[in-house]
Amino acid sequence: MRQFIFYLTLVINVIATFGMIGGVLLHSGRGGGLSDMFGGGGGAALGSTAAERNLNRITLVLALVWGFTVVALGLLLAR
Repeated sequence: MRQFIFYLTLVINVIATFGMIGGVLLHSGRGGGLSDMFGGGGGAALGSTAAERNLNRITLVLALVWGFTVVALGLLLAR
């Protein structure tokens, strides 16, 4: 049972890792980011769009999941 939890946590960690990488790459730097990519570059100067806000939330959740799984993997490996 312990190995199952370990491998399940490891899979969730890897999925969160790649999700965060994708989310960070979609974020806007100095350009328009996600909104500019889909043709909404003119409205990017007015503030972040709904897509950008949702992307921020998704990336934050993935970062929290990643952090919790790293701690859980550390605890599972310590015993």
